[in-house]
Amino acid sequence: MIAINYSQFREKMKMHLDLVTEDYEALVITRKNNKNVVVISEETYNNLLENIYVMGDRTNFDWLMESKQQLEQGKYSPRELIEAADE
Repeated sequence: MIAINYSQFREKMKMHLDLVTEDYEALVITRKNNKNVVVISEETYNNLLENIYVMGDRTNFDWLMESKQQLEQGKYSPRELIEAADE
């Protein structure tokens, strides 16, 4: 996570936004009175929302943890992927 003040952000906005989108960095823009702002990429934001949704449902969470445990114990079978025909 990178922290800069508002003036630094304004001076090199493109460079900082490129860091956020290309390097998946979270950028904290510090402001007076502790009214800071965090800038993240849209992709990171969407991933956060999806994780909140999936992990917020106890049934989904339990299913994921069980699947993870099975994988770690070697209880899985590799499968060949079948390409769908273009319509």
